[in-house]
Amino acid sequence: MPKYLVAIYRPNDIDPARLVDESMSRDIDALNDEMKAAGIRVFVGGLRPTVSAKSVRTQINGEVLITDGPYFVTPEYMDGFWVLEATDLDEALNWGRKAAIACRASVEVRPFH
Repeated sequence: MPKYLVAIYRPNDIDPARLVDESMSRDIDALNDEMKAAGIRVFVGGLRPTVSAKSVRTQINGEVLITDGPYFVTPEYMDGFWVLEATDLDEALNWGRKAAIACRASVEVRPFH
């Protein structure tokens, strides 16, 4: 069965410590339970804020440079994700809609190779 990434994105100007309230936590827990019951959830993970990120880049001379911060500086960051096994893109998008509602955030749905 095809696998899909369902990624949650948040604007950089939101304080992650004050983002999740009790209602949102309940909605996310309910969605996780629904995914487990449907047998489509392969993996789920939340990510720490971008200040904890490290970027690893190869240099022209072959050396590897490790720097603080995310690889890309963008107005949004990935906050967490699910890996789902779905029958097709339409089913994955349906779960993506549910994730957007539960997380109160933008969601990207992308198939794996």
